[in-house]
Amino acid sequence: MTSQNKINTIVPVVKSDYATMQDGQKIEMYTLTNSNGMIAEVITMGGDIIKLTAPDKNGTFKDVVLGYTSPELYLNENPYFFGAIIGRYGNRIANGRFSLDGKEYSLPVNNGPNTLHGGKGFDKRVWQAEPLGNQTVGLQLTYTAKDGEEGFPGNLKVTVTYILTDDNTLEVSYEAHTDKKTVVNLTQHSYFNLSADFDTTITDHEVMLKADKFLPVGESQIPTGELCAVAGTPFDFTTPKEVGKDIDADDEQLKKGHGYDHCFVFSDGANAGYREVGSVYHKGSGRFMQLFTDQPSVQFYSGNFLDGKADSKTGGKYEKRSGLCLETQHYPDAPNQPEFPSTVLNPGEKYSTKTAYKFSVK
Repeated sequence: MTSQNKINTIVPVVKSDYATMQDGQKIEMYTLTNSNGMIAEVITMGGDIIKLTAPDKNGTFKDVVLGYTSPELYLNENPYFFGAIIGRYGNRIANGRFSLDGKEYSLPVNNGPNTLHGGKGFDKRVWQAEPLGNQTVGLQLTYTAKDGEEGFPGNLKVTVTYILTDDNTLEVSYEAHTDKKTVVNLTQHSYFNLSADFDTTITDHEVMLKADKFLPVGESQIPTGELCAVAGTPFDFTTPKEVGKDIDADDEQLKKGHGYDHCFVFSDGANAGYREVGSVYHKGSGRFMQLFTDQPSVQFYSGNFLDGKADSKTGGKYEKRSGLCLETQHYPDAPNQPEFPSTVLNPGEKYSTKTAYKFSVK
């Protein structure tokens, strides 16, 4: 049988049992495979991407996202948010509270004095899944957050769609509708290590971000409200730069984030539409990942709080900086900072946004 015939026998989306929760609820896994043999594995707990393969310069596909080696860890822990859908509000909200139309809402505090990633957020929920048809290698996930869940107003119906295309792109599309005025900021929390060796750090990865400003933060990593120019600082990734080049510089913002854990604001503004906004390159493997989004900013997180407690897929431990995240989104704490682009969603409106990660070799 020729290799082409083998590829033609691939089933694009395969459903399987993954795990069973203590209450008996079943967690499913869906394996998406494109015509090149690229694979994305997604589980219904948190919509987690638990595996994503990409080719190196020799054409070898290997897994490039961090994740657990045991299903139980996805069900019971995942404090690192490996591969998860994040909501109802990605990133931090100061002091676990915000106001809408004069009414204050209180949220669970789970990150110092702040709320991070929605409290017990969408990453801890079981989603309903349905494979896409019409020759599309994709999966549609749905979840409805009840009015008052984790303190947020409104019944929020959320749909997240993963599509794996034949040019080795993983597309992530988000939609949401509410029956009461609320705030929404959804993102995806995969950690990438393009070397496919998770026992090494990502400090040798070259990152480029089309961001001329970033949001400086205070002691608890809440934005101060300023927008600072990246020029002349360790935060300048407007031309490709190794993550490790400046990460340990004597810089107050790097100390507060223990490295990069900041929101980078794209140069073309909040209404620029869907476009390429950045890239990651690993010279050793040749893997190159381009980032596309319609969002105004990205949280670039260099894995500073990985602590060596979790087993890695390649036999060691996930140590500090063994993966990086590019979480496309609106600004952190926007509900409390009216000068930031609004994250308010009203009844009758549709929240709709798209991000994609395209893999190739250079």
